Amino acid sequence: MTDDSHLTDADATDTPTATAGDADGTDPATDGGTTVGAADGVDDGVANDPVVGGTDGVDADEAVGEPVLELSDVIKRFGSETAVSGMDLTVREGELVTLLGPSGCGKTTTLRMIAGLEAPTEGTIAVAGDVVAGEGSVTPPEERDVGLVFQEFALFPHLTVAENIAFGLDDPDSAAAERRVADLLELVGLADYGDRSPADLSGGQRQRVALARSLAPEPDVLLLDEPFSNLDVSLRVRMREEVKRILDEAGVTAVSVTHDQEEALSISDRVAVVNEGKVEQMGDPGEVFEHPTSRFVASFLGQASFLPARVGEDGIETAVGSYDRELLKGLGDGYVGSHVDVLVRPDDLRATPVGDGDADGEVIRRQYTGPSFVYHVKLHDGTVLRCLHNHTEEFEVGESVAVTLVADHALAWYPAQ
Repeated sequence: MTDDSHLTDADATDTPTATAGDADGTDPATDGGTTVGAADGVDDGVANDPVVGGTDGVDADEAVGEPVLELSDVIKRFGSETAVSGMDLTVREGELVTLLGPSGCGKTTTLRMIAGLEAPTEGTIAVAGDVVAGEGSVTPPEERDVGLVFQEFALFPHLTVAENIAFGLDDPDSAAAERRVADLLELVGLADYGDRSPADLSGGQRQRVALARSLAPEPDVLLLDEPFSNLDVSLRVRMREEVKRILDEAGVTAVSVTHDQEEALSISDRVAVVNEGKVEQMGDPGEVFEHPTSRFVASFLGQASFLPARVGEDGIETAVGSYDRELLKGLGDGYVGSHVDVLVRPDDLRATPVGDGDADGEVIRRQYTGPSFVYHVKLHDGTVLRCLHNHTEEFEVGESVAVTLVADHALAWYPAQ
């Protein structure tokens, strides 16, 4: 790990695993975020039924470039509790991979093992081809070429912005370091802020300084632990796009951890959905969202509803009508007569007010999002579906509606439960 990141790790956490402190004993300023400390627990999750006709749970590393980070069957136990239960992950040169999952799924513990703040119980971790954990040895954090940006940024209050960025360099007072700092200030859009104190900066500016400091020693891998969680919503959206731009321009290989689905889907080259300590599905954000390979992934991403259907010779029969079998991705002839659950999201469905005799169900809740309404419709058989409508289309709770499946793309499906 780079000197800067090693010091940031140690000072930004209160855990005994962080092995280095501030060189002069002065604690860095923080923004009051949650420190990375106790290990993740194991989330109970949802039944992991494989999608029929979908892609494999973990992709075949379709991204171009050489592997920079490789985790192979990594397991982490804390006493009788298993936090990570067989993590396999490959991150290739220049890509941003996000570990996405609920609290307690093992994603932060995985990040800490990559950084060297925790040692795996079993398995191996390799950075740039060198095994840094496993095979009977563990490389200390300060000897790994890994940078780490925590959510609370952890800038040193007694140093200027430029001095903070230069802190992790071998010779921070050299002309080469001065040029490197100037280049990074330009990269993060703070060219005129080098002489400022961190206390004079906004939250977004402090985040960019923390990012520049971690980039200064040119690490093989940059780790970002929920880097936007301390920012307000509007700034969070702007900053995640800015950070993605910075990483792309710098050509950095990065791994991010978040539970924010929109964040993961919008900036990642690939997303790894983590459940109960292992990667359940990994791939392009669009593929993972549109064709989740398990009920857990489907339920975790977006607002998912499951529409029961019976597969016939020529189509599928549902409580809201009959539809062409081609609507279901990869449905083979062997499933004629079978019952399946079709994944439908709010934009796949439309509700229409009708008389009681023509209704499929009734509106039991309406969720106002500003630009739109999401109507929760309970069908006569008890199934609840969510239907997306423009904010000008107002239905009342209790109103009788017919529901139409309007999806114009192939839908994922699962064996009926």
